[in-house]
Amino acid sequence: MSGDVDYGPVTEFFKALASPVRAAIVHLLTQRPHTVTELSDTLALSQPLVSQHLKVLRDHALVITERQGRHTAYRLADEHVSHVFLDALQHSQEAPR
Repeated sequence: MSGDVDYGPVTEFFKALASPVRAAIVHLLTQRPHTVTELSDTLALSQPLVSQHLKVLRDHALVITERQGRHTAYRLADEHVSHVFLDALQHSQEAPR
């Protein structure tokens, strides 16, 4: 291993995406911010379950919240999250199996 590089944060990043539900949430958030209600309706999952997954993504600094009137919307923390996720998704669909 490279002596000066701390690989812990990058492995935590990928651990946070290791759930198909969280991957689906991140994929939706690459398009635009969503509320919990929008995410749960789109994914056909309960709001508490979506909220639990959003907490994991927030705890790993992949998503942030923003107030939209009476509602809270979730969006990706920055463009890096979008790029890494979309590149990995594309790679996984192109990679030979």
